[in-house]
Amino acid sequence: MDLMEFQNTVYPLQHKLFRFAKRFLDQTEEAEDLVQEVFIRLWNRRDKLDEYRSVEALAMITTKNLCLDKLKARKFPIENMDNHRLFIENIPQDNPADFSDLIQGIHLAIKTLPEQQQMIMHLRDIEGYEFEEIAEVLEMHENAIRVALSRARKRVRELLTKTNVYEYQRN
Repeated sequence: MDLMEFQNTVYPLQHKLFRFAKRFLDQTEEAEDLVQEVFIRLWNRRDKLDEYRSVEALAMITTKNLCLDKLKARKFPIENMDNHRLFIENIPQDNPADFSDLIQGIHLAIKTLPEQQQMIMHLRDIEGYEFEEIAEVLEMHENAIRVALSRARKRVRELLTKTNVYEYQRN
């Protein structure tokens, strides 16, 4: 793969890789550095990239692994799932400030999920990946992805319901 091919294939993934890395690391500069590291690793493998079925999946796997390595090195839990697509898209634009408590509750509920469920929710609900692609990125079976996503959504829903019922009863 030459430079032009690399630029046309890999560079368009920059924003997706950045969002994915930022979700794990919660620091913009660190996520930017990590994406650059992914690009360097892909560039070093440029002669073998044609052997992969999906360069995007390889880039996502590399990003995931580097993020996990960074997190393990600093022993920092995965937190903060900003801009959860499903919830944000459903917020009316006329008065988004009214939903800040709900958004905060969603973030807190998601933080309670196991790391794997957080990753799956991010890839499916924010990045819009198909189950097959998520299975490839996370190196899991599709059915396991579906089960984990279902459990994660159910747990978030339960936590939000408990919180809203509790607050309703207090008023």
